[in-house]
Amino acid sequence: MASSIIISPAVVVVTITSIMMIMLFSLANALSSPSSSTDEAEALRSTGWWNSTSAHCNWDGVYCNNAGRVTQIAFFDSGKKLGELSKLEFSSFPSLVELFLSDCGLNGSIPHQIGTLTQLIILYLPLNNLTGELPLSLANLTQLEYLSLHSNRLHGSIPPEIGKMKNLIYFILHDNNLTGVIPSSFGNLTNLTYLYLGSNQISGFIPPQIGKMKNLEFLSLSYNGLHGSIPPEIGKLQNLNYLFLDYNNLTSVIPSSFGNLTNLTYLYLDSNQISGFIPPQIGKIKNLELLELSYNGLHGPIPLEIGKLKNLKILNLGYNNLIGVIPSSFGNLTNLTYLTLGGNQISGFIPPEIGKMKNLIFFNLGYNSLTGVIPSSFGNLTHLTSLILRGNQINGSIPPEIGYLLDLLYLDLNTNQISGFIPEEILNLKKLGHLDISNNLISGKIPSELGNLKEAIYFNLSRNNISGTIPLSISNNMWTLFDLSHNQLEGQSTAPLEAFDHNKGLCDGIKGLSHCKKRHQIILIIAISLSATLLLSVAVLGFLFRKQKIRKNQLPKTTKVKNGDLFSIWDYDGVIAYQDIIQATEDFDIKYCIGTGGYGSVYRAQLPSGKVVALKKLHGWERDDPTYLKSFENEVQMLSRIQHRNIVKLHGFCLHNKCMFLVYKYMEKGSLYCMLRDEVEVVQLDWIKRVNVVKGIANALSYMHHDSTLPIIHRDISSNNILLDSKLEAFVADFGTARLLDPDSSNQTLLAGTYGYIAPELAYTMVVTEKCDVYSFGMVALETIMGKHPGDLVTSLSASSTQNITLKDVLDSRLSSPKGPQVANDVALVVSLALKCLHCNPRFRPSMQQVSWRLSASKSFPQPVGAISLLQLKNEEI
Repeated sequence: MASSIIISPAVVVVTITSIMMIMLFSLANALSSPSSSTDEAEALRSTGWWNSTSAHCNWDGVYCNNAGRVTQIAFFDSGKKLGELSKLEFSSFPSLVELFLSDCGLNGSIPHQIGTLTQLIILYLPLNNLTGELPLSLANLTQLEYLSLHSNRLHGSIPPEIGKMKNLIYFILHDNNLTGVIPSSFGNLTNLTYLYLGSNQISGFIPPQIGKMKNLEFLSLSYNGLHGSIPPEIGKLQNLNYLFLDYNNLTSVIPSSFGNLTNLTYLYLDSNQISGFIPPQIGKIKNLELLELSYNGLHGPIPLEIGKLKNLKILNLGYNNLIGVIPSSFGNLTNLTYLTLGGNQISGFIPPEIGKMKNLIFFNLGYNSLTGVIPSSFGNLTHLTSLILRGNQINGSIPPEIGYLLDLLYLDLNTNQISGFIPEEILNLKKLGHLDISNNLISGKIPSELGNLKEAIYFNLSRNNISGTIPLSISNNMWTLFDLSHNQLEGQSTAPLEAFDHNKGLCDGIKGLSHCKKRHQIILIIAISLSATLLLSVAVLGFLFRKQKIRKNQLPKTTKVKNGDLFSIWDYDGVIAYQDIIQATEDFDIKYCIGTGGYGSVYRAQLPSGKVVALKKLHGWERDDPTYLKSFENEVQMLSRIQHRNIVKLHGFCLHNKCMFLVYKYMEKGSLYCMLRDEVEVVQLDWIKRVNVVKGIANALSYMHHDSTLPIIHRDISSNNILLDSKLEAFVADFGTARLLDPDSSNQTLLAGTYGYIAPELAYTMVVTEKCDVYSFGMVALETIMGKHPGDLVTSLSASSTQNITLKDVLDSRLSSPKGPQVANDVALVVSLALKCLHCNPRFRPSMQQVSWRLSASKSFPQPVGAISLLQLKNEEI
């Protein structure tokens, strides 16, 4: 699992409380100044930030002391766009002790004159667009206690002179473009309690002088380019509560001195190149709640002492080279909610003591060398939502106690040596969304009730020894990935061949399977169809006529003629509309079928007027399934409430228990997925058109997320669900799984979407946010530029090797290089934004509104675009 910085609410409370205490102290002790109050008023007025004619001490955001001198200027997310910070004449405010300008649209550099504010105690300028370097004159602010410039666009190195600011308590510069090294002079900041330099481009070593900051409680240097060893001097910081060193290039070992950090609660060291053993001294950190050591080169056994960390809630040792067995002492970790040991070389049995960890929610032991059976004590893990045991050598049967895990959403037992039958108790798992027990030795029949797992979207029993017939409830179920291939099944199948391949006893009319000898079924179907035709026609005509009347006053009128130029089923004569659709498709003949979606089949229909529409029609068996009916109704609901030039247009629908279909605008070029894989057609999609495709998708998602009464989350953005018209303009389609984002709800959901595009956090949180769509957009944007799914490229983005991969290396080789600087810069901008959208931590992904806005502006890169590395584009300030 890729880690993310989780800051306890206590940190926020402490920070805000501390700021308030500093404010009260500074205001109470603000000194009067001989400068004129009139001069201050004029200096404030000259900024253009106020237009009031009253006394300046009464203006919004201006606070004065008893002598009438300005002591505080404060705007917090005020909606103002203040512009250049240099508009403020700092020398006019000698009594200023607090400057709060957060998220106020500030831009430009921080003026050197800021050093004249020698009484300043709080300087708070985050969430703006400040550029340039940190001025050396900041060192003149020797009274400063709180300095926050995070989430700007500052660059250059941190001046060593900062070490002179010995009163600093908070120093917060994360999410900028700072480079250079961490000055050793930081060792002089002995009053510092909070140091946050994460998400910059700082390199070099962590200076050992950092061990002199004895009051430090929070230290974050994550998401930088730091290398070398972790200085053991950090072990001297006995007040430290939070330590984030993840996502760097740190090497060597974890210092044993970390055992002295007895107040530490969060320790993030993941995604580095740390080697050696996990020191047993780590078991002394009694207050530790989170230990993140994944994606390193750690080896040796898991120390037994970890079992002493009884406050631990999250433990991730995944994707290292750990060996040995899982300590039985893990049974002491009764507060643990998240445990990942996957991707190591751990062997032996799974200790039954794991069953004592009754608060466990996520459990991953995948890709190890574990043997033995699945302990029956797993039945005690009743809060478990994800269980991953794939890629081991586990044998025995699936214990019936698995049926006690009623909250289970994700079960993966792929590639083991599990035998026996599928236990009936698995049918109790009504919330199960992902089921994979493929590549095992499972035998027996498929329980006929297995089709009742209506929430499953990934259903894989392939490569086992399962026999018997396929229950009708299974063969008629259309999961996102449905695979029973390579078994011993027999009987009739109605699903795609790939799902049932290599089952010798299966038959059907599908190419690749033998024909079933059951003619009486065909005769019965024909008889039913003929007898129902009259009733169906009358019912549908009545429905369409009723819908026409309901919508009459809601939608613009169009000409009610059979061969009119305008077509809208809402205003178009219902009788004619239905007749025309049936005639145009010859009653939905297969020869008019142009594809399938998440549900139903899509048909092309040319009406007598010459108008071509696309029809998505539910299959007969889907109409009887509440899951697909819900998707159908959901798509109607969503597309009826939104209108955007880059969202596929819904002309109308027919909702009847005998015939259900949606009527869409027809997209001549099909899906983006097919276009990119057609060696002939793809050359039409040149670089300019590809950039425009990405812009169209971004604009549609921005509209859905930010311009709707309640944000709409698509949940299945993929190249298959992006359609192209004759001009190769992009349209977002397939809203069957879309949902409204309710601010008063947890928004927890079952896993939905297309594999390869789903945001990683969904696999274990099951909480849908707009940032899930942002991640999927990043995948599609990269796919559009690369001409293929990004695949392994995305998994390697956090590795240092990406600095050797250039943009030119990943461009679709079927097109010549982008011609002209503007086109080349646009392509680079798309890739840069896509990489930011793929950040493993959803908090650091941009919003689709930011992406859409940025794509509408131009961007110049400082070097030839072809020579820019992906690492540079990933870190490029946009």
